[in-house]
Amino acid sequence: MTLSPCSSALLTDLYELTMLQAYWREGMNGVAVFELFIRRLPRGRNFLMAAGLAQVLDYLENLAFSSEELNWLSSCGLFAKDFVDYLAPMRFRGDVHALPEGTVFFADEPLLRITAPLPQAQFIETRLLNIMNFSTAAASKAARCVLAAGDRRLVEFGLRRAQGGEGGLWASRAAYLAGFDATSNTLAAPLFGIPVSGTMAHSFIQAHDSEAEAFEIFARANPQSSTLLLDTYDVDAAAAQAAILGVRLGAEGLPLQGVRLDSGDMAAQAKRVRRELDVAGLESATIFASGNLDEWAIRDLLSAGAPIGGFGVGTRLSTSADAPYFDCAYKLQEYAGKPRRKRSEGKATWPGRKQVWRSLVDDWFAGDVVALEGEPFPGAPLLVPVMREGRRLVQPSLEESRRYARVQLEALPRALRSLDPAPPYSVRLSEGLRALAAALDEGRRPVSAAAS
Repeated sequence: MTLSPCSSALLTDLYELTMLQAYWREGMNGVAVFELFIRRLPRGRNFLMAAGLAQVLDYLENLAFSSEELNWLSSCGLFAKDFVDYLAPMRFRGDVHALPEGTVFFADEPLLRITAPLPQAQFIETRLLNIMNFSTAAASKAARCVLAAGDRRLVEFGLRRAQGGEGGLWASRAAYLAGFDATSNTLAAPLFGIPVSGTMAHSFIQAHDSEAEAFEIFARANPQSSTLLLDTYDVDAAAAQAAILGVRLGAEGLPLQGVRLDSGDMAAQAKRVRRELDVAGLESATIFASGNLDEWAIRDLLSAGAPIGGFGVGTRLSTSADAPYFDCAYKLQEYAGKPRRKRSEGKATWPGRKQVWRSLVDDWFAGDVVALEGEPFPGAPLLVPVMREGRRLVQPSLEESRRYARVQLEALPRALRSLDPAPPYSVRLSEGLRALAAALDEGRRPVSAAAS
């Protein structure tokens, strides 16, 4: 069986299909409303950044079962032939409301609201969680690096240790959305329009008879990206060789772009290397650091006064190492015009279609309200319509989303911009939402029009 794994309709949990077969048998095709949200922030995080909406809309627009997939479903022994025939023409024809990519958000605030016939809304659960959880994790990690680095250059380096090729591409995209300047992932350039950047590996140095020879051959072969890796053998000796070469190349009109440090006490090394370069008149050459970096390492290096002009952040970003997953959920909030509520201990949901309202004071976030759709509140509504009847309504470019993400980070209160835990941001549940939940818990019929 030949399938394109990441675009296959079968890339889902089996229970989505077994539930659909049961819905089909019962003729349950009423309109359902599901919301995707994160129950709680990971420990030590003050905020999250929404990402992955573009991939979600691509998935929904193209969702269909191929003949090969239908044949497999018919032959696997789990599904009735009539049910497989029912799946054949299925497409997503629902509505989607979402936080725009780059939106800063908090626990219990819906990232997505899906309104569609129950089988369609149910089936997409697994893939939506898969897309949004990973992309949001990578963007949120990247946003913290952006805040820590200030105006220093940031390059995403995570492909080689990412969770598969798709994960590597999505991490590149999420990092750029959050404010990174470039990626080492070459495919991200033609696919997403992200600038690409790279240096050299230690093996390139080792493959030559001398470090000086390796530096010169690489610099002449790559005059637009002549960043030399200094820590293969001895950093100080390599810096001296780079300075000599930089002076000679500069006289030929081939300026040395910079040097890279990848191990050891990089704060101390950077200070010595900077002196070596400056004495040689190479003040424009940048010192770039990499090697298991994250937002805390960046903060520590800059706090130590390291004269580093850029950072490559890889493994810890592409895997969101300190928070590799979120408590992300996709839950039914309304079916056939009636609000629904899960009451499980520790995992209860708030029923009904919801909107998030955000207030600003002096251009700073001042508090959010999660309310029922139709409840009026001051501030700006965050969930916006992005798809109607299966057709996308908006398609912002990645550059537009990146600019929006920057505005969002600039509006964060200073305490929340810190890497250290801050007092929680104010997210309030409306009285209408609480009243609806109480009515459902008590078995009473909701009286609010907004509640249904």
